[in-house]
Amino acid sequence: MTDLHFTKGHGTGNDFVLFADPDAAVDLSPERIRAIADRRFGVGADGVIRAVRSDAIAVGAPIVAEDPDAVWFMDYHNADGSVAEMCGNGVRVFARYLTEAGLVELAPGGTLSIGTRKGVVDVQRTTNGFSADLGRWALGIAGTGLDSTDGVGDDDLAVRAKNLEGARPGLGIDVGNPHVVVAVATDDELAGLDLTFVPVLDPAPASGANVEFVLPGDPLVQDGVGSITMRVHERGSGETLSCGTGAVAAALAVRHWAGPKAPNTWRVGVPGGVLTVRMFPAEDGEHVALAGPADLVFSGDLTV
Repeated sequence: MTDLHFTKGHGTGNDFVLFADPDAAVDLSPERIRAIADRRFGVGADGVIRAVRSDAIAVGAPIVAEDPDAVWFMDYHNADGSVAEMCGNGVRVFARYLTEAGLVELAPGGTLSIGTRKGVVDVQRTTNGFSADLGRWALGIAGTGLDSTDGVGDDDLAVRAKNLEGARPGLGIDVGNPHVVVAVATDDELAGLDLTFVPVLDPAPASGANVEFVLPGDPLVQDGVGSITMRVHERGSGETLSCGTGAVAAALAVRHWAGPKAPNTWRVGVPGGVLTVRMFPAEDGEHVALAGPADLVFSGDLTV
């Protein structure tokens, strides 16, 4: 048994249990992750985040060797114990946790480099939360044979979901973790989905995917900013109140569908609040950033 001092946090309702383990001394077995995340017998969360020094774990060592500023690594696990490459809400909450715990200093406007399984993510402190540069993105997802070459990956996935009539085309998008975005036509279609059932993808990605169901705003664009609403089923967690990388994927998908005159800034409504997605040019290609609140709720002690 292990005693953990933890903090509960969330980003627009996407909630996490966070704890510091600088030297990677805690055995994070899938069973322990599931026990912590269990909403009846544990603390309850969509995911568990360990703050560990990048040079203390094998996956983090190459990252800190490449970028010495990425001292801390976000070791993220889904509620079912599986490992995720990236979490857009989680990395913002992680930055808030590091600052509140006194592990880093981050003044408003300052930038913090965080190691993740996706690579280094730069998080900036803003006036009303945090903004994370999630780096480059790509059409398509691995394990389906669908990628961005020659336009393949453009609505080539078929998606079925409980209470959604027929199979719908889905657009695969990789933002460090895999997503499939499906457009719905009405508020009733979006509200009527039963996401206690796992959406069925054909072809099925080898490692699964998060699936976003998105409703374009009416109007779609106002004052140069796009507007969409979405719900999400996250692999390893089920339906969540929000998914940061899912909001990014949804905004990228709708911009792709809308054509070259579509804006590069989007407001994404999720059941837990509103996130902002921004696409911008960088030296290595187009990047995408996610901004929104990051809240810490309470701390406590747990034996697992």
